[in-house]
Amino acid sequence: MSLKTVLAKFLGRSSYWFLHTFRGGGSSLPGKIALKIDPEFLRSFSESYDVIIVTGTNGKTMTTSLLTKILEQEYGSILTNPSGSNMVQGIVTAFLSAKKPAGRALAVLEVDEANVAPICAQLTPKAFILTNIFRDQMDRYGEIYTTYQKIIDGVKLAPEATLIVNGDAAIFNDQKLPNPVIYYGFANDDLDADLRASFNSDGVLCPICQHILHYHSITYANLGDYFCPNCGFQRPELTDQVTAVQELRPNFSKFMINGTPFKIHVGGMYNIYNALAAYSAATYLGVAPNEIVQALRHDEQVFGRQEVIKLNGKHATIILVKNPVGLNQVFDLIKTDPDPFSLGFLLNANPADGRDTSWIWDGEFEELPFATIPDILVGGERQADIKLRFEVANASTAQIKESQSLSDFVTKAGQVPNEKIYILTTYTAMLALRKLLAEQGVIAAGY
Repeated sequence: MSLKTVLAKFLGRSSYWFLHTFRGGGSSLPGKIALKIDPEFLRSFSESYDVIIVTGTNGKTMTTSLLTKILEQEYGSILTNPSGSNMVQGIVTAFLSAKKPAGRALAVLEVDEANVAPICAQLTPKAFILTNIFRDQMDRYGEIYTTYQKIIDGVKLAPEATLIVNGDAAIFNDQKLPNPVIYYGFANDDLDADLRASFNSDGVLCPICQHILHYHSITYANLGDYFCPNCGFQRPELTDQVTAVQELRPNFSKFMINGTPFKIHVGGMYNIYNALAAYSAATYLGVAPNEIVQALRHDEQVFGRQEVIKLNGKHATIILVKNPVGLNQVFDLIKTDPDPFSLGFLLNANPADGRDTSWIWDGEFEELPFATIPDILVGGERQADIKLRFEVANASTAQIKESQSLSDFVTKAGQVPNEKIYILTTYTAMLALRKLLAEQGVIAAGY
């Protein structure tokens, strides 16, 4: 190990200790300090860890959390980045925070799509989990094919790594790579059905002939049992399948994978995909299905993802949103709640959120049950934008409550007339909200 690597490790770990001891957390700065001293700092860990990279537009944090939970039951401590700090500096911080393993250890890392190649230039992963590709942060990624190429640029640096791929996403089947591939997806027996995705869906062109793809079944957006009626391109054979969806509620989901029943303590069809991805990766790593069932039974909060807190006696559920597909899935999730609820929305437009907020106009706000939602709280740096979006969707002026500050938003959230409120929030607004709640003693400080 070179002198600059030793110095980078010392200063990075010292800053991590200081931030977590005196400032309540820090998931990025220690990594920035280490990289400033040694830009190739990650190479020093390549001999100590088998690395699993989780990437894609949506579902990275939840998939990483679920897989880590499963593997901890089997292998003990797993190195990971639970806060969702998924760029190079956040990955470095995760390694800095870990004790040196006695032997070769496992790391399960959520990685931002644009950071896959820089990380793979220094660490060779054992496997990649690819969740999905949706339109997201146009100012950073451009169109979905640009995003996909950023991931592929990293995958090509590790041609022996196993790809654990969402087989329901046609975009993941458009390049032939030397890597071994495991496909997961939703089972479908109706091969006579001939469906089209919504007119507002991206990624529905055949990668072979550019004809519009058709579907035998659609789970949501561009995901499903696709086929091209023009050239014969179709979904690959699935190794692991959701064979039944039995019950969906805001706080749990019941379903079957390869005929085995599962229950997870988060709602939403998109989280069944995340659980399926974690299952597929865990079985690849040798974990038995019955052990996966046991691991996923634990009710555990995930940082900012359907995290339930108490505000003045109210049940507040914090849900991260960042693009139209994810937002629409969240709308579908909260509509499964049989109880009355209020709604909050914190909208920021910082680099980590994406500066372009036009994505909210592709969200299906008009489908919300406004007649049964007494209060709609709006806040964040782009409060005026989200207020206007609700107004255009026909929410009434009396329903919409503006906030003067984040503290005012929290106060109003604790005063809604019913027992539940769903708080939808972009990434930096979520971090600010959690920081404020920690300062108020509502949640524990961390990250």
